[in-house]
Amino acid sequence: MAYPINWNLDRIFPGGIDSPQLKQRLSELATALPAFTTAVNVWQFETDQPTFAGFSALLTESERLQKGIATAGTFANMILSADAKNQQVGPVLSQIADLDTTYQAAMTPLVKKLVALTADQFAQLIAVPSFAEIRFNLSEIRQQGQELLDDATEALITALAIDGYNGWSQHYDTLSANLSFDVDLPDGPVQLSAGQAQNRFESDLDADNRAKVFNVWEQTWQANAPIFADTLNHLAGFRLTNYRAHHQSDYMAKPLELNRMQPSTLNQMWSTVSANKGPFVAYLQQKAKLLGHTSMPWQDQWAPVVVGDFTPKIYTFDEAAEFIITNFKKFSPKMADFAQQAFEHGWIEAEDRPGKRPGGYMTSVPDIKEGRIFMTFDGSASGVSTLAHELGHAFHSSLLEDLPALRQDYAMNVAETASTFAELIVASATVEAASSPEEKLNLLDTKMSNPIAMLLNIHARYLFERKFYDARQHGTVTVPALQSMMQAAQEEAYAGGITSFDPMYWADKLHFFIDDVPFYNFPYTFGYLFSSGIYAKAQTTPNFEDQYIALLIDTANMSTEDLAKKHLGVDLSQPAFWQQGIDLAAKDGQAFIDLSQKYLK
Repeated sequence: MAYPINWNLDRIFPGGIDSPQLKQRLSELATALPAFTTAVNVWQFETDQPTFAGFSALLTESERLQKGIATAGTFANMILSADAKNQQVGPVLSQIADLDTTYQAAMTPLVKKLVALTADQFAQLIAVPSFAEIRFNLSEIRQQGQELLDDATEALITALAIDGYNGWSQHYDTLSANLSFDVDLPDGPVQLSAGQAQNRFESDLDADNRAKVFNVWEQTWQANAPIFADTLNHLAGFRLTNYRAHHQSDYMAKPLELNRMQPSTLNQMWSTVSANKGPFVAYLQQKAKLLGHTSMPWQDQWAPVVVGDFTPKIYTFDEAAEFIITNFKKFSPKMADFAQQAFEHGWIEAEDRPGKRPGGYMTSVPDIKEGRIFMTFDGSASGVSTLAHELGHAFHSSLLEDLPALRQDYAMNVAETASTFAELIVASATVEAASSPEEKLNLLDTKMSNPIAMLLNIHARYLFERKFYDARQHGTVTVPALQSMMQAAQEEAYAGGITSFDPMYWADKLHFFIDDVPFYNFPYTFGYLFSSGIYAKAQTTPNFEDQYIALLIDTANMSTEDLAKKHLGVDLSQPAFWQQGIDLAAKDGQAFIDLSQKYLK
């Protein structure tokens, strides 16, 4: 079957960024916000009891406004992702940001009214049957609301964030999207976007090409280092200032709170990872030998392993779609049906072309209860896994779309569970489908790219951010210091597995510049290891689909630790659970080493 390789945005607002329907939606939101603000200000617990119909109406209107703003914002961002130089999007995004600021300012006094309730009053409120599904969420809002400042100050901080916190994050997107990587290759000079350049130095079969592209990659980011350092420093500076204003001295408190996660869980995860570097270092050293190196250079950690007469399969987009649907079906027919719908209805922007932003993501479109996926599909097995990853996100979101908005707000760490689980299904399937030892070796290597990323690369990102935020609390961090911190973090995290590094990684990795979730790194490792536990359980549990879906539906309804206890029966503060996931990955690494021995020269 032929599937569209470009997404359909007309189902959201026809006509692109100039859509009359988009303008009408924004106008309607702007008109509704003042009335909502007034309704919040006049609401009183005493006059609304015992049914709390007024509070229920506020929640309903809040959800409608939130969904409208989110739909408009994600629509504009999707247009900019697919056409990074579209100058018409900026003003629309600014208008949407103003609406969101007004909405957030209206919500602040409602949250503070919840905080002001006595324990008995709050218990009376959440005892109302219509609030049963969101009792956890309302309790969480009340708890987190205790740190709020006065309404005027909170409104000012939110307004300043548009051109501060959020502005610096958007500035990075603009800067990175406009970089050009000009490389002289044997078949002629090429001009690559950031996304294309990264795909090229990670997946090109020719080692010289990889080295040339990576050399230009480093030089280009280095040439622009001062502006990226300014961007990172200002974004982090705003974040730290905001923390201090709210009397938060620990910069890790907010990331952990947003992930509904205890420090003991995070510390145990990284402690177990740090104690288990050996199998992954051994894998990288063996791979280096297969690639003809005495040690592993940074850019070749992603390089495909090709031995004998094997040529890596290049998937068409249609082949990738069918492969994903087929293998999803083995674990969950509902996942497979969902993926089929996404492919058939044009929910995916996958074309490999210049002018697109680098990276990939999945985003929800709440007004129409659909998702959209953005990526640049290169036809590799890794690209198929990435596509499956984003479909996992979309499936997770689809399960929650009929629940109240508060029950859809799952944390990033558990968000990465469904995506990584989907990716693991597809990566394992490619290995099982191998028709020769040479193909199996290549696909084992592709599968190993995930644990290397999660247990080594992301560990380096986490270590770097800890060093950076420690330093940023005392002033601006210079380019040489950023480079030194990054290389030191990579050396520690890779533990001898690689011998050349990417000291500009702090600039070329988008995740450091994301504003909505601070420390946008450790949730990936959590999600990877959490999904490994789920995958192991799926192998031995009949009718696992129902249990899996029940877990996903609960992801915004309890703490991370309670979720694991309820659905997996495990204690995340103990090493056993983390060790299980690491051991599964180490087993693949050993299989790679064993299979590759006969191909060493």
